[in-house]
Amino acid sequence: MAKRPLILVTNDDGITAPGIRKLIEVMTSLGDVVVVAPDTPQSGKGHAITLDATLYLTKVKSEITGVDEYTCSGTPADCVKIGIKEVMKMKPDLCVSGINHGSNASINVIYSGTMSAAIEAGIEGIPSIGFSLLDYDWDANFNGLESYVKKIAQNVLENGLPDGVVLNVNFPKLTAEKYKGIKVGRQARANWNEKFDKRVNPMKKEYYWLTGVFENLDGGEDTDEFALENNYISLVPVQFDLTAHHFIQKLNTWDL
Repeated sequence: MAKRPLILVTNDDGITAPGIRKLIEVMTSLGDVVVVAPDTPQSGKGHAITLDATLYLTKVKSEITGVDEYTCSGTPADCVKIGIKEVMKMKPDLCVSGINHGSNASINVIYSGTMSAAIEAGIEGIPSIGFSLLDYDWDANFNGLESYVKKIAQNVLENGLPDGVVLNVNFPKLTAEKYKGIKVGRQARANWNEKFDKRVNPMKKEYYWLTGVFENLDGGEDTDEFALENNYISLVPVQFDLTAHHFIQKLNTWDL
């Protein structure tokens, strides 16, 4: 009998989030699952790691037989690090992060705790996937995603991923329509048009809330944003080598 793959599950919304509960459910059909997730929401933390404070790791009771679950007081990247080094004490066959409540398409991948967890595992040489649903509601409907999540994860387990590459998967918000399928593409060029909402508290001290409007600046039909707008599931291979290779030759012509 073939040995079942070992799968690390994490996220940035916290261990009680409905998205990760759905992801755990799907992954148990593929392999042996260990969960290490933040004990509080860590959205937007990017690839932050804890260096100036203690980390706490707590085993919690799982609602699923055979699944070991732990909460970590740190960031999503911390969860992956401590999950590999202290909980599993070995590299899993696969790391999956999510299912995030909200988009991690386009520029959002830079800020994403969900994707940073997947990238941290990728840095360790572990095939990794980040899953997100374009619905920020805590009670978002994750039903209907299962077969696609399983299919993508199965393909990664069977085919592997190149060194330095992880997958970024985004689902449109579920509607009455069915998904048209999975569309492989690139990250759209987009940004957030941001501003700070300045307020004053009862003690007359000023404070700020960051607000913004997402702007898609890319008209291409091969992007994640185009796929999502047209009811496709977006799948983008992401590399964490940030070198602008195309500029190296030009940079060498400068008088340095």
